[in-house]
Amino acid sequence: MRRLFRYIVFVLLLAIGAASCSDDELDIPSLDETFAKKDKEPFGGYVMHSQVEKFYYNNTINIVKRNFQTFWNAAEDTNALYINVSRNLFLSQADLTSMLSFVYRGNSLFISSSRIDKALLDTLGCAVKRDSYDESFPPMKYTSVELTDSIYHDPAVFQYFYVPFYNHFNKVNKEDAVVLGKNGYGPNYIVIFHGRGRFYLHTEPRALSNYFLLQKNNYNYFNHLFAFTPDKPEHVYWDDYNNKINFRRSEEDRSSLSVLLKYPGMAWAFWLLLLFGLLYILFGGKRRQRIVPTLVPNANTTLAFTETISRLYLQKKDNRNIADKLITYFMEHIRNQYYLNTNHTDEQFIATVARKANQPLDKTEALFSTIRNIQQANQVSDEELLSFNQQLEQFYKIKQ
Repeated sequence: MRRLFRYIVFVLLLAIGAASCSDDELDIPSLDETFAKKDKEPFGGYVMHSQVEKFYYNNTINIVKRNFQTFWNAAEDTNALYINVSRNLFLSQADLTSMLSFVYRGNSLFISSSRIDKALLDTLGCAVKRDSYDESFPPMKYTSVELTDSIYHDPAVFQYFYVPFYNHFNKVNKEDAVVLGKNGYGPNYIVIFHGRGRFYLHTEPRALSNYFLLQKNNYNYFNHLFAFTPDKPEHVYWDDYNNKINFRRSEEDRSSLSVLLKYPGMAWAFWLLLLFGLLYILFGGKRRQRIVPTLVPNANTTLAFTETISRLYLQKKDNRNIADKLITYFMEHIRNQYYLNTNHTDEQFIATVARKANQPLDKTEALFSTIRNIQQANQVSDEELLSFNQQLEQFYKIKQ
């Protein structure tokens, strides 16, 4: 089974590697519209964030990683600029209320998003008409944006080759709003006065992406967009919360499997994994176990030792040899049972054995005296062997 598993892993790696080498699609840069400040892919926001730092060189750009309600509850600004560039901007009711309060107190809120929350637009008396093309097969052509020349006195047109700029305001509250920019279909950039502050609403965040701003002189488009924002704001905030959470939310709308199967290499790997998984269930799912060998029960070593001693006595009548084996067994018992070193059997050792074995000291001394006599004698009589054996049996019988 291990061999089969290794084979499956090898085939999967081979399929992925082959697809990676042969499919040029995997080598193209990501076109995800993250607009994240550290994203250097075509539709990241690295260039724009750098431009913001240069444009407001007197300020430190504060990164906001909390929802707007939490942010505003901790702030006390009256002349700050808050920047949100995102593919989608969905707001809770609490966030919407906080944004309105933030601007009403004299702050400025710059929003560039393809889908601005409808509740915010309704509150400000605006509406946006969005593109309706199929996102799987979007049209591609040279497309442009421009600014209101009567305000900016700059007739320049800023363009690039990609999905056409279409999102535009089809309803604007003319009493509180001023159109600052447009695309080929209508106004796409307006400023709305609310209380003592301003909303800057922009419907084309792709025009602030790395790809767009690095085309020819398109960086001037960024300068124009922010030309009417506060010259020296109290603070400058960059939204790094709504940007990410709304991007993830829009990504969740896609099927995870469809994203996986989008790339041929990953698709091949997925189907091969599914196939081998099915084969494993059909043929290798049965439990397999090696035969467990029969365990031989532990032998009764005491009985075996007794039989050996009896056999020696009957066969050879070698009392000294029998006594030596009894001594060896006794010393082994002392080492294993009481963890004592039997190399030196002095008085302290004998006292320790008597204490640990719960034996009378005099009988223990007599036993070791008998052992020394036997070890020094050349021969051992039957009476001496029998007496020695009785001493040992008495030692073993006393309970610990």
